[in-house]
Amino acid sequence: MKNHNPFFFILLISLAALSPMSAGATDYGGTIIDTSTKKPIEGALVTLGDTVVHTDPTGKFQIDGTGDTLGIRACGHVRRKVAVSTFPQNAAILLDPFTPKALYLSFYGIGDKQLRESALSLIKDTELNALVIDLKGDRGWVAFKSSTPLAAEVGAQKTITIKDINSLVSDLHAKGIYAIARIVVFKDDPLASAKPDLAIRTAGGAIWKDRERLAWCNPFSKTVWDYNIDLAVEAARAGFDEIQFDYLRFPDAPGLAYPLPNTEENRVGAISGFLAEARKRLIPYNVFLAADIFGYVAWNTDDTHIGQKLENLAAVLDYMSPMLYPSGFQFGIPGYRNPIQHPRQIVYLSLEKAKQRTNLPAMRFRPWLQAFRDYAFDKTPFQGEQIRTQIDAADNFGSDGWMLWNPRNTYTREGLRPKH
Repeated sequence: MKNHNPFFFILLISLAALSPMSAGATDYGGTIIDTSTKKPIEGALVTLGDTVVHTDPTGKFQIDGTGDTLGIRACGHVRRKVAVSTFPQNAAILLDPFTPKALYLSFYGIGDKQLRESALSLIKDTELNALVIDLKGDRGWVAFKSSTPLAAEVGAQKTITIKDINSLVSDLHAKGIYAIARIVVFKDDPLASAKPDLAIRTAGGAIWKDRERLAWCNPFSKTVWDYNIDLAVEAARAGFDEIQFDYLRFPDAPGLAYPLPNTEENRVGAISGFLAEARKRLIPYNVFLAADIFGYVAWNTDDTHIGQKLENLAAVLDYMSPMLYPSGFQFGIPGYRNPIQHPRQIVYLSLEKAKQRTNLPAMRFRPWLQAFRDYAFDKTPFQGEQIRTQIDAADNFGSDGWMLWNPRNTYTREGLRPKH
């Protein structure tokens, strides 16, 4: 990323293939190459309209479709767009390697000038280069003025903290910042309260609420699916580089009523089905797709009773983002009973376990790391040493970066390396 804007694409044209495509042609081919290594990229995605193909082991692709722009992306790289009007056959397209290192800003954090500018200052001065921003937060409120009618109808637009979503993304890109849109899916109190037929209910028929007294929506509902995917499409159109779904799961509570039997097969089918539909709808926008998953999902061979099964998630996501906060590992992991004392092992071994089970390359993972005081064990303040230990574990594993979570959005330079 040195000495050039990471969001500027480079298109190298082979001298042997200077003749442009004939008028009206819809078949395009070429080779995707890593800028740094000069090696072909296997498995890169090339999109044209609603059509998507993967590059072969030699980095080559052939795509037949309609549209004005070829979208090109590969995990661990900056995505690209190439106009088909100037696209020559057998072009060699370079993708720049890129490793997102992110801070999280909440629904209110992105709208608070002090918190926002503090985060941007840290990104300017340290190794950080990405932001995760709530577009639909934990309380179901939508941060930007959405054109999705249901958002206003259910009261999710009462407070707007992002005045101009397009300008926000443009400003971030101008600063070389990778923009991730976080969308909380099934934990949605406004939607469940305004549309009780969409709410999860208790066995007795009442609307179920979690420990925060917030209602959730039925993960089997196509209406709920469409609402959240519509918001994701708006984020993609605004230019976000990645869509990250959170609370993409069933509640971890027993005795709840659903329209289908609460079996592992049905739960996994609902979560994977939502992602498959989201992936299909987002094809034209060449945007990365990610989801936050429970840390123990890396270790459990079932769906952890919430619909998150590692192997199924791997099939429909670009990036998997396990939440590897040591405070969240209440039972520890094999060999390490007290996770607070072993943050490196929690992060590294969990990622290794996930990699072994899925046979995916390390760059398909980007974990959430703990940047907040422990709440479950001894109240250890996670500061510079603990944060750096987690970062080093993720780096040593080879993940495509990492993300720091602090619900208060208060971050310091402790544990972060200065910008080179």
